[in-house]
Amino acid sequence: MSAEDPPEDEDAEEEEDIRYFVRIGQTDLDGTKSVEKALTDMNGIGHRAARIITDKTDIDRRDTFGKLEDEEIEEIVDLVESFAEEVPEWMTNHQSDFFSGETTHEIGNDLGMTRRQDINRMKMIDSYRGVRHKRGQKVRGQRTKSTGRTEGTIGVNVEAIKEEQAEEAAEEGGEE
Repeated sequence: MSAEDPPEDEDAEEEEDIRYFVRIGQTDLDGTKSVEKALTDMNGIGHRAARIITDKTDIDRRDTFGKLEDEEIEEIVDLVESFAEEVPEWMTNHQSDFFSGETTHEIGNDLGMTRRQDINRMKMIDSYRGVRHKRGQKVRGQRTKSTGRTEGTIGVNVEAIKEEQAEEAAEEGGEE
């Protein structure tokens, strides 16, 4: 065996047949992570939802996502897309839509778009929450007396004072 020939490992062969990216919907998931961790990278799927998905598909949640068979990945994709039908209504993230009245579970870019539409509708009809969103204030009843201040720092701005002193010193040096 020469120094130029790399040693052949069985681990290297196993790593070759791994998918580094698995696409679900409009999201690329990391194939090197475990199934549960990779699913949580998707918007709209948290730890509990990922655990439910892996339990319903009878896949070990600690398996590497990129090493799964195509059929297993398709089973996960189908369950993610039909998640609202598989779980109770209280577990979905978009309950009783304003226009259709349906309960759905939004994932990926659809979640952000739906949230923006809901906030814009609240602003347009001037609901209490919409007015709070317009003003940039807290919406969910948190305290605002001591937190959430966005007007800048209150107190002494040391940098501004030093700059003023330097300008005054430069003016006095220039006048003499």
